[in-house]
Amino acid sequence: MQEKTTSVAAASAALGLNIHKGKSKILRYDTVCTNPVTIDGEDLEDVKTFTYLGSIIDEHGDRSDADVKARIG
Repeated sequence: MQEKTTSVAAASAALGLNIHKGKSKILRYDTVCTNPVTIDGEDLEDVKTFTYLGSIIDEHGDRSDADVKARIG
């Protein structure tokens, strides 16, 4: 995961884009690896759920029960 993150950060920087370390999170899916992922020496926060485009995604890669409840009220 660290290799891919470093590669994306380098490719982004080459185009003049920066990854906002404070807004970036790590959602681990189907892995036992807990090694920290860093950008420029800063650890990214590990989370169990993530909201993306209004949908709540959980660590199993599914829409969570919280997402369904939020949508139906």
